[in-house]
Amino acid sequence: MQMDSKLEISLLYDFYKELLNDSQQQVVELYVNDDLSLAEVAEILKISRQGVRDSLNRATKKLRDYECKLHLLSDYQTRYAATMRILDDVEAIKGLTDQPDIAGLCDNITDNINNTIKRMEREDQHGV
Repeated sequence: MQMDSKLEISLLYDFYKELLNDSQQQVVELYVNDDLSLAEVAEILKISRQGVRDSLNRATKKLRDYECKLHLLSDYQTRYAATMRILDDVEAIKGLTDQPDIAGLCDNITDNINNTIKRMEREDQHGV
């Protein structure tokens, strides 16, 4: 599994981990998120290296299938990119004005968006 693939699986896992069985969650956690080798995961879980590979392949397929049907990750990435463009535009507007009221409104928009992003990140970390 390549690094890009590990990143993809890690992102998909953040959205769909509860849909995997416990053993698949363990394998993904150890191999992808903890960056252990197949042999290291096999030793920890007391299964064969091939068993780890098979479980990882099944989990990866499930995660990709869920994304194909539900689009949670791609929708999140689209919303996040749009949010970043809004922040850039607000900063551009602020840079074009010498009116304190408009600059203050721009700061309020930026603060509200940044607070929303932080809240969403905290919720994501806590599985909410």
